[in-house]
Amino acid sequence: MTAQLGTIEGYYGAPWSWQARAETVQALAPHGYRFFLYAPKADAYLRKRWQEDHPAETVQALSRLAQHCKSLGVVFGVGLSPFELYRNFDDAAKAALARKLAGLDAIGCDMLAILFDDMRGDLPDLARMQAGIIHWIAERTKAKRLIVCPSYYTDDPVLDRYFGRRPERYLEEFGERLDPAIDIFWTGEEVCSREYSVGHLERVSTQLRRKPFLWDNYPVNDGQRMSQFLHLRAFTGRPASIGAHLAAHAVNPALQPVLTRIPMLTLAQSYRLGDAYQYRAAFERAAVEILGTDLARCVNGDIYSLQDSGLDRLGKQAEKLRERYARFDHPGAREIVAWLDGVYRFKDEWLEV
Repeated sequence: MTAQLGTIEGYYGAPWSWQARAETVQALAPHGYRFFLYAPKADAYLRKRWQEDHPAETVQALSRLAQHCKSLGVVFGVGLSPFELYRNFDDAAKAALARKLAGLDAIGCDMLAILFDDMRGDLPDLARMQAGIIHWIAERTKAKRLIVCPSYYTDDPVLDRYFGRRPERYLEEFGERLDPAIDIFWTGEEVCSREYSVGHLERVSTQLRRKPFLWDNYPVNDGQRMSQFLHLRAFTGRPASIGAHLAAHAVNPALQPVLTRIPMLTLAQSYRLGDAYQYRAAFERAAVEILGTDLARCVNGDIYSLQDSGLDRLGKQAEKLRERYARFDHPGAREIVAWLDGVYRFKDEWLEV
């Protein structure tokens, strides 16, 4: 069974251009990517400045993107992170949230994600407070599908180290309290999970009382360590058998909008081919489709340098790679050159939005 595929633009760092978003939607739609969620961490008006209206030019760009998605049969949505709203959900906060929801409705937001990730979570009654906010939102949004990212969206203990120890039975209580019509994001056994098994997803489904809406953190490469690498290889560890155990499968893409399409196409192949899927062949097919034959051949030959070595360890080879890819008049090659030039390096201010 093929899971419903989509993109969630949920990375830290320099956001894609509006043209890159539109082109990515158009490139992926024929391969079964049926929704696009706009939620870049760099958009402060969706995060710490969520109570403020987006600038008029951003509203216009979002409206155009929503219409573009609709024309391709792709559902458009937005991920809103009302920063620590559950600490003080008073009348003023409700009024600001109602105004925000009305603005998103006007843009054409058919899918709405409320994201409580990367916020302090070691609070009493966290599940009750968050479920109450989501139900309040559900009564007011016109979005046809509502998804929530819990504060603890993975088994990974790294969240407890950064955001406080998770309340006991947090997931179970959240699942019990939340209307079953509302989806819940889950990244897996880790923030960036290497694989997903049926056994794991069945266990999480029991905890959440619904199938998880998978937030897959590959090929995203936005962290201090990950920005050292280009994530180009085909998906592995996502057998087609997991599709029956998911509400949907959302991919968090890389900072490079053209190159990220290569692995994203292979995920669609994995679901389509099932047990016949071969990740190396899938990569080669996808690379040719996105980059063309000659550039794909170069990337294939340099895959270890681009994905495994790490930018700081390339040494003199970096200049050779730069010369090689600068010869190509292709946006994918330009992304490789920009990566070699350090354009995508992690910056501390990415975390401050």
